[in-house]
Amino acid sequence: MQGLYAVFRKELQDHLSSYRFVILFALISMVSFITSYMAAVHMRENLEALASTRFPFLMLFSTPGAVFSMVQFVAFFGPLIGLILGFDAINRERAQGTLIKVISQPIYRDAVINGKFLAGVATITLMLVAIVLVISGFGLALVGVVPGIEEIWRLFIYLVISIFYISFWLGLSILFSILFRSIATSALASVALWIFLSFFVSLGAEVVANAVAPVDRQDEVRPEAVLENAQVKEMVSLTSPMVLYTDATATIIDPMRKTTRSIILMGPMEELLSARFQNPLSLGQSIIIVLPHIMALMAITLICFSVSYLVFMLQEVRT
Repeated sequence: MQGLYAVFRKELQDHLSSYRFVILFALISMVSFITSYMAAVHMRENLEALASTRFPFLMLFSTPGAVFSMVQFVAFFGPLIGLILGFDAINRERAQGTLIKVISQPIYRDAVINGKFLAGVATITLMLVAIVLVISGFGLALVGVVPGIEEIWRLFIYLVISIFYISFWLGLSILFSILFRSIATSALASVALWIFLSFFVSLGAEVVANAVAPVDRQDEVRPEAVLENAQVKEMVSLTSPMVLYTDATATIIDPMRKTTRSIILMGPMEELLSARFQNPLSLGQSIIIVLPHIMALMAITLICFSVSYLVFMLQEVRT
């Protein structure tokens, strides 16, 4: 594609050399390192329990530090990376008058939007890989835990899921930068939608569940009513990308987690089997459990970017 590499290289250079990227990367890295350092210190103080753990290296990412773990931190604040990288991707070019100049060159219009998105994804990938490698170094230096092959594969899958998760918010912010000419408006719309999808959907899920399948105090002894309420709540919560990401990564990073559901109705045989088989899941079994969540994250990321692509291609540039 003509001009794609030129746009990609220019956007990537702008991202990596901007003060915005340096401040954002320094802030996220600092919080991630502190969280992982406290988790590593906690693990070093409990070496006896650590010795009986089959996958101790993954605990660096799943063990909470002062407030939350590395996985939880990326789930809550990772979207800010994508939003900050893309909220002014197009309207800033319009405001400066450089978009018409770029398109007047022998560069196709689709190369502009594709190059900007790919440069943002490359920047996200560099940030996440660097943070994971440094945290892994913390684990080797402070705890002396060497990762196994399966742990490395689980971290790789975790990275892939995280890249798609943050890339969804990147595509969303690029879409708002195309729809709104004002940079402040696109930034406000991006942050407002992030707050709504990440926090208010979970609150609304409980309201919807109580309205559709109410649980009274007399029904709390009836497991079917509680289970129906929990199922409705989980179905509504899955409309949030953060819930999809949290369930998927928590199951991948923690092999002892055998389901993404919060409540499971078990009979006597299920209770007997769960008591007898307490071994961690294999990597393939964990992937099978979270495959719908991973496919959903990939789908909404591609759909969001596709909508941005179509809107940009159909929009008049000179207006």
